[in-house]
Amino acid sequence: MGKEFKKNDSAVMAGSLTHHGSPNPGYSTNNNAVPVPVITQTESRDKWSKKMDFLLSVIGFAVDLGNVWRFPYICYQNGGGAFLIPYILMAIFGGVPLFYMELALGQFHRTGAISIWKHICPIFKGIGYAICIIALYVSFYYNTIIAWALFYFYSSFSSILPWTNCDNVWNTPDCTNYFGMDNITWTNASRSPAEEFYTRNVLEIHKSSGLRDVGGVRWQLMLCLFLIFTIVYFSLWKGVKTSGKVVWVTATLPYIVLFILLIRGATLPGAWRGVVFYLKPQWGKLLETSVWVDAAAQIFFSLGPGFGVLLALSSYNSFTNNCYRDAIVTSLVNCLTSFVSGFVIFTVLGYMAEMRQVEVEDVARDKGPSLLFITYPEAIANMMGSTFFAIIFFVMMITLGLDSTFGGLEAIITAVLDEYPDQFYHRRELFVLCLVVVCFLGSLSTLTNGGAYVVKLLEEFGVGCSIIAVGFLEAIAVSWFYGIHRFSNDVQAMLGKAPGLFWKVCWVAISPAFLAYIIVSSLLKAPPLALFDYKYPDWSIIVGYIVGLSSFIWVPIYMVYKLVWTPGSLKQVGGCVQSPETVSDAFSSNVTSASFSRVPCFPQRLAVCLRPERTIPDIHAENLNMATVP
Repeated sequence: MGKEFKKNDSAVMAGSLTHHGSPNPGYSTNNNAVPVPVITQTESRDKWSKKMDFLLSVIGFAVDLGNVWRFPYICYQNGGGAFLIPYILMAIFGGVPLFYMELALGQFHRTGAISIWKHICPIFKGIGYAICIIALYVSFYYNTIIAWALFYFYSSFSSILPWTNCDNVWNTPDCTNYFGMDNITWTNASRSPAEEFYTRNVLEIHKSSGLRDVGGVRWQLMLCLFLIFTIVYFSLWKGVKTSGKVVWVTATLPYIVLFILLIRGATLPGAWRGVVFYLKPQWGKLLETSVWVDAAAQIFFSLGPGFGVLLALSSYNSFTNNCYRDAIVTSLVNCLTSFVSGFVIFTVLGYMAEMRQVEVEDVARDKGPSLLFITYPEAIANMMGSTFFAIIFFVMMITLGLDSTFGGLEAIITAVLDEYPDQFYHRRELFVLCLVVVCFLGSLSTLTNGGAYVVKLLEEFGVGCSIIAVGFLEAIAVSWFYGIHRFSNDVQAMLGKAPGLFWKVCWVAISPAFLAYIIVSSLLKAPPLALFDYKYPDWSIIVGYIVGLSSFIWVPIYMVYKLVWTPGSLKQVGGCVQSPETVSDAFSSNVTSASFSRVPCFPQRLAVCLRPERTIPDIHAENLNMATVP
């Protein structure tokens, strides 16, 4: 059975749109203006084998290492249980609407982060290039963190974990082991065995004086990173058909491990102290602006809109897939995972405070990777069955990281292959190999003795404000330039029901304001950058801002390029842009001028740059009421 839907038929349909209604629906007042093009998608495109492949891929991307280390720390730092109020509000009015928007955009237009802009607002195409560059920066440092976890995983195959005592060659006189010891004095100079294992054996950061002298590449970490990228390559080289199968392991295994660690943590002495510290509400914190900024930033980076991953993953869905339900389910899973991870972390921190005979606050000072590579391993080393718990903990970390890497690189792959199909579409395996090699080479600076300093710099500036600014422009472009009415009609064409008033208000006003709020607050109150005892010099902060600008700069560069190379006058008003409001209008034989939306008049060249190319998605024959032929 085949579809009676050939390219000739597509051309007829596309052509019919330019002859109904006004003589030139592309512009209402200028007879020389070019009509709005309608592009049909007839090329074959990969699709998910199962709906669960897609859901697990999205969950795997959204639930990453940050859910385990960042949320618990931010929660207790910003008022414990009271922090859940701004967190939930920011999720409802900011994070989830943006998450839903990206899933709907990707599913409707069925293309990646670069080429999608010709169907939304061509002048904003630089957003797609910026997203790809940011994703590259993420791959340069994020996979190094996974390589650290793999190093720990290998080191865990020992009856006595190497970070249990101070009897190793890398230990110093400052090493102090207080577990099982009496009359131990803990001073500011004291270092635990786990801290010295991390800093002096894994990183060997003592051999680097800072960013000016990062030292040589650690061959052990390079080997670990090579193994990580090998797994990544063979998971992505064939597209969603292979990655959709891998996530059945990498996205589900962390939940099994989290459950085991939660049960174990709850049975430890002093666990209740950690839970109380984690959730005890400090209502006065709600009056501090920084708490709301942290809540907004946490939900944005946790759900991950703006990274292009959701666009890429949803573009392989069927046209009528219920992306609204997917957005709600995956957002809930992500937020609940963050919340439960807090119990896993803080039951152990309570246990450590009990063993050290100090307050939980004194133990919980570590944040970021240090929480996962120093504090938690130290607690595991002094549990019954330490080897088993160390192995499953670092397996969880590796799988959490791999899922996010799959998503980030798939965003680049889908974007480039859709934008340059003639060059790369039939060479996917080769392109993925080249991309992985570039990511590996770009990561070498993070594998040096001072690599942790580079990781911190890239994390703060390579992503940071630049990805939030990109997300802000994306929300503005879709809601204000593409038009909320047109976007709502696209959603209705897929789901059979238009989004409600709540979603429209969020997309038009609340979500952009949410992102602008994060950007302004981050720029005005940038804390000094430090790692361990190293304070980043001023020149490194300037380098960081240059790195951040190097991705975002492609947005204005492309705008200028588009305006310069687009034919037409910048002074003469060429008329008002018009385009069909719905897909049903595009297929209707009764298209009239009323079926086209009007937007304000612009100079002729600018109007062309703002006018979207309407796309007729590759919908199943039954959705188009087309007859099938044998």
